[in-house]
Amino acid sequence: MKTLKLIVACFLVSAYSFANISSNEKDALIALYNSTNGSEWNSSWDLNASIDSWYGVTIENEKIVELNLPFNNLQGNLPKEIGNLVSLRKLNFGFNKLTGKIPSELANLKALTSLELFMNNFEGEIPSELGSLKKLESLKLYSNKLTGNIPMELMGLTNLKELLLGSNFLTGTIPNQIYALSKLEKLSVMDNRMDGEIPVEIAQLTQLQELLLSSNKFSGDLPMEFMNLTKLNTFMVSDNNLNKEYISVSGKNPPSLMHLELQNATATMDIEKD
Repeated sequence: MKTLKLIVACFLVSAYSFANISSNEKDALIALYNSTNGSEWNSSWDLNASIDSWYGVTIENEKIVELNLPFNNLQGNLPKEIGNLVSLRKLNFGFNKLTGKIPSELANLKALTSLELFMNNFEGEIPSELGSLKKLESLKLYSNKLTGNIPMELMGLTNLKELLLGSNFLTGTIPNQIYALSKLEKLSVMDNRMDGEIPVEIAQLTQLQELLLSSNKFSGDLPMEFMNLTKLNTFMVSDNNLNKEYISVSGKNPPSLMHLELQNATATMDIEKD
């Protein structure tokens, strides 16, 4: 009889540890743990403990709203079950060893305001489905191995303040529809393989503070309309195929963009990091 009571008690404790969230969300977390070698994480999860004690998991009103696991030695692919965490507002897997493609199921996370997958080894194209994340304010995919064009669907993310796609293998042009991202403060496609002319429509992004376009194959002239970017304090366009060379600047009081021309060389100043 004592043994039976002990078994029942253990069952109740186990059930209670998962009682605060739905089975779909629980399964999504366990799928993430299994597919990214959770036992080898720097801060691992005790799958028998209450989920609200799991490292990097934030729960509000019995919903998982944040998943922050940067610098945590995640290895492997992101599972499609990640799309079941439908109440997520922030997801940060930066500085890990994730591989494979970015799952299109992330498009199910309609409440997401911040998606940070930078400094991993993701391959393939940026999923066009991410264009359905209309609440997204920050999209950080830099320093991966992503290929293909910037999806036109991303131009519908009108709440974006940060679009950081640098240090990948992206090709094609910057969409002219970039003007639709009117709240954008930081735009980076530096260190890719993009080409074509720098679209004049960027000059309509009047909130822009950082514009990083260096180390690509952009051609033509720098649009004169960029003088309207009065909030711009970090500007890098060197190492392209432009008709003129420009210095790179970073600081609170940069010189006028039209004073950045150099005849034969490009000087670079330090960029403030986040």
